[in-house]
Amino acid sequence: MNQLSSPPSLSLIGDNPALLWGMTNAERLHRLARAEGLAADGSASSARLHVNLDYAFDPVWLRHVLAHPGTVVIDGDALVMAHLPVGIDPTSEDIARHREKLTVIDYRTGPQIYNRQLRKLDCPFIQRLTPATRREIERRSYFGAYKGVTDLLTKYLWPELALWMTRLAASIGMTPNMVTAIGATLCVLATYLFAQGLYWSGMLAGFVFMVLDTVDGKLARCTITSSKWGNVADHGVDLIHPPFWWYFWGVGLSAWGLTLSTQSFALVMAAVIAGYVLQRLIEGMFIKDFGMDIHVWERFDSRFRLITARRNPNMVILFVALLAGRPDIGLIVLAWWTVISLVVHAVRLLQAYGVKRAGRPIVSWMEATA
Repeated sequence: MNQLSSPPSLSLIGDNPALLWGMTNAERLHRLARAEGLAADGSASSARLHVNLDYAFDPVWLRHVLAHPGTVVIDGDALVMAHLPVGIDPTSEDIARHREKLTVIDYRTGPQIYNRQLRKLDCPFIQRLTPATRREIERRSYFGAYKGVTDLLTKYLWPELALWMTRLAASIGMTPNMVTAIGATLCVLATYLFAQGLYWSGMLAGFVFMVLDTVDGKLARCTITSSKWGNVADHGVDLIHPPFWWYFWGVGLSAWGLTLSTQSFALVMAAVIAGYVLQRLIEGMFIKDFGMDIHVWERFDSRFRLITARRNPNMVILFVALLAGRPDIGLIVLAWWTVISLVVHAVRLLQAYGVKRAGRPIVSWMEATA
């Protein structure tokens, strides 16, 4: 259908006063439409994206339907959304009349969709939105915004705490950038406390920052308020601060009488900082050369992401060492784990190049099973 090549305009069906994350379903859909570049002027578009306001759904459904013109999503007998050319109405009779031209997906069959942005394969939620289902849908949309491949702490330890904080932030009108700013302040505070050897206080500030690092992204996705500069600020803080934490953790050892020798400190910092930078470079090379994150290539890579030498797993190492009263040993173990993780990533990159040279495609295991 060539007439579906231009972006469709949004056409809302019905009305629904129930609120979701503090906004009506119509406002949520208008925000999603703007984020996806849907045509603002309906008369200028040759296609329509018809959406039933009785339903709330994961934004990945919108992106999937937009990418596949002629797709109709239903929930049993009820229409959820349809990407149709002008001339086909979103009625069951007209859809049945043009069925051979359309792709009809029934949510009740549990269709699996690969979300490249969040690195996961699942059946995104669709549910009727009523005052009684609002909190359940907020919960499902929150967990729907979670990355499928991430570290142990983010995946298992604080999702419920971050959900509560995300709801609180949305209810009082906080923006994701406000959350990022508070988190960045705590990040700097943790760095200062580590340098003074006040490790427990630094751990507390760092823990709250790490949770807020989850909250700002989830708040942006759930309220459809992501912005270019917000992403730059969030990812910029994430990218830059870890080596500073590990360096000033080493500085703070003097307050415990556990100062590393000059040579040992230099070796540890070389391993920690160089290992961190090189691992990030490897990840960037993999994205550039293969068009996807290294952690979603094969199941091993996704599982290794749970514990690889990133900030959160490294903080677990330091926390355990602090419980044992040996923050110096914790830093040394962190350095070794960084080197080991670097070697694993380097080997995986070389293996990927080998697969490519052999003429075989590099495809995420999630896409392969979708």
